[in-house]
Amino acid sequence: MTEPATAPKRSPLHPYAGRFEVHATMPEQPVSREQILDELRQMSTEEDRKGDTGRVSGSIYSGDHDHYHFQVEAFGYFGHANVLQRDMYPSATKMEAEIIAMTADILHGDENTGGLVTSGGTESLVTAMLAYREWGRNTLGIPNPQIIMPITAHPGHSKAFHWFDIDVLIAPVDEHQKVDVGWVRDHIGPNTVALVGTAGTYPHGVIDPIPELGQLALEHGIGLHVDGCLGGFILAWAKDCGYDHTPFDLSVPGVTSMSADTHKYGYALKGSSVLLFRPKSLRREQYLLIDDWPGGAYASPGMGGSRSGGLISATWASMLSFGKAGYRAIAQDIFRTADEVREAVLSHPELELVGDSLWNIAFTTTAESGMDIFHVNDGLGDLGWRMNGLQFPPALHFCITRPNTQPGVSEQFAIDLAKAVSYAQNPPNPMPRSGAMYGAGGAERPPKDKMRESSANRLDAIHEVGPLS
Repeated sequence: MTEPATAPKRSPLHPYAGRFEVHATMPEQPVSREQILDELRQMSTEEDRKGDTGRVSGSIYSGDHDHYHFQVEAFGYFGHANVLQRDMYPSATKMEAEIIAMTADILHGDENTGGLVTSGGTESLVTAMLAYREWGRNTLGIPNPQIIMPITAHPGHSKAFHWFDIDVLIAPVDEHQKVDVGWVRDHIGPNTVALVGTAGTYPHGVIDPIPELGQLALEHGIGLHVDGCLGGFILAWAKDCGYDHTPFDLSVPGVTSMSADTHKYGYALKGSSVLLFRPKSLRREQYLLIDDWPGGAYASPGMGGSRSGGLISATWASMLSFGKAGYRAIAQDIFRTADEVREAVLSHPELELVGDSLWNIAFTTTAESGMDIFHVNDGLGDLGWRMNGLQFPPALHFCITRPNTQPGVSEQFAIDLAKAVSYAQNPPNPMPRSGAMYGAGGAERPPKDKMRESSANRLDAIHEVGPLS
């Protein structure tokens, strides 16, 4: 169906109203599969177009539709499977455990590292925070555990603090947008159970001083979670590509957990992240084990209950299809493109960088220029670019992903950035249009104590790699 020439202007949130039927109720009669697939095809083709141009910051990490189709095929083999039923789908144990093991490998885990596959970065973060709350209560004997987190840390942590009634102290950052380690040191108290650092931060892509935070964690006998949801699967290859950076992963003494999103720079389908624990016994702190429910003994490894095996098989397939060499080659292109974007920004005396990210280039206007960075954003937007607006300080970032590495994209950005700066020097309106805005089968029942131990052992086993063939 094509858009009528005289179609009224649509709301950005409802662009298909009047074009496709709106289903406010379930239709009485079935809609044909052909019609359904045609509408989906039209919407996806049009909505992918902008991201495919390479003019979008972040959001689309792969952009390779052949890779998407490959993953959808892999998904199709197990999309219907509920991996809660491991007696029916033991393949999930193989694939999930190998996803965890491969992630631990590139992030320098060891034999005492365990993990979970989650539905995304938020679930990884809230699960980690819950584990530290329970560890604080059960092991340290702290009734009201407290966590210290930088203001730049992802809001997903705050969901955990809200949902699980965890006390949090928000640490400030220094002039480089990295957590103020001195402030953290001064505020560790008797209820502190864990610290949080990020590699790299969503706003500016910087790596917090993880080695210093790790040393504090060791000195005080507390945990340290590194949120690598955004940066884990790209920073893992930086040194191989010739870029030095602050150590950030499980190689750093004192790091006790780390999250990394396979659905970002792991190029898996959306809905996939990995949460690693060291020691792996920390993973057990957030297991839910219930032995007195009429429906049977219940043992859950994380937030999710029923989960589709399709996302596990697609993620597993994505990681294997690239291997280290494939990821490394893509990372090299991303770092090269980021260098070119950084050079374009620095060519304008009216602009300055915020932070020192290797791939997520944040920038703002200088005080001397008198310009508003969001006028620059408006100018870029008029030319088809979609940057991410930031606040505190007002800034933009260009998070470089694979579509941005296409030939000619960074060169066109440099040309259009110059036009946007010129626009911002004499904007048509004093107020910019844009701003900063960021979702087992049955078995004989052993005695209660043995049941809980057996259940925990089973949860461990389904997340571990089995004997090598």
